[in-house]
Amino acid sequence: MFIKRNLSNIFVHITLIIVSLLSIFPFIWLTSTSLKGINEDIFAYPPVFIPQDFTWANYVEVWGKVDFIGYFVNSMIVAGLTVLLNLILSSLAGYPLARMNFKGKKIVFFSVLATIMIPFQAIMLPVYIITLKLRLIDSVSNLAGYFGLVMPFAVSAFGIFLMRQAFLKVPREIEEAAIVDGCNVFQMFIRVVIPMVKPTLAVLAVFTFIGSWGEFLWPSIMLTKDSMYTLPVGINNLQGMFSANWRYIASGSIIATIPIVIFFLAMQKYFISGENDGAVKG
Repeated sequence: MFIKRNLSNIFVHITLIIVSLLSIFPFIWLTSTSLKGINEDIFAYPPVFIPQDFTWANYVEVWGKVDFIGYFVNSMIVAGLTVLLNLILSSLAGYPLARMNFKGKKIVFFSVLATIMIPFQAIMLPVYIITLKLRLIDSVSNLAGYFGLVMPFAVSAFGIFLMRQAFLKVPREIEEAAIVDGCNVFQMFIRVVIPMVKPTLAVLAVFTFIGSWGEFLWPSIMLTKDSMYTLPVGINNLQGMFSANWRYIASGSIIATIPIVIFFLAMQKYFISGENDGAVKG
């Protein structure tokens, strides 16, 4: 039994190592490409992972090729607004579904969940038309352009579901005690309930930030001014119609991943405990 269990553990660990290597392979290749000099063939076969002509020049030069700082600021504004609105709106929508009783509650909840199955590409055209009619495009003003990028992703079914499951874990006795102590429903929600679901808020913030930071399709459709480009769209400008400097593209892509890593590390202490909240039976 002991040998059988050890063999099973070894097999599981080997499988996890293989899957991990496959997962990080694109990032390794991207890093390798970004560090190769102009005299080195990045499409050589067999592929060379350790650069022979090692250089940091690609990271320095890419800053001068495009307005990297401007793109970074735009991405931070869009991602920050998207995260903030998701946390607020998902919490406000999830709490009634977890605690309040009203007619059609289950229908509303399952209708919200059903929207997860609809890809954004399927509704992108009507959303685009609505955005144009509301004049939320960058040609009107930069502020309108930011809201045009943010509003379609301001709340998500995943966020509502995640927050609902987190609120279900909060003991009702704590909420009742807060009401007895003189809090109204809103005060109880802000001062008592929200602090108890911080781990889940961190999980939602991480997933929302990653999704918003890496969004390419919607900004590439909505944005017309170069000064409003987000990082994914701006980095795509490094690729010309007839040629592309893949070293610069790789370098820009690596730089663009740094904020995601920093954001995740900042939220890591909440992330592990909060990612299981969605598994609560409700």
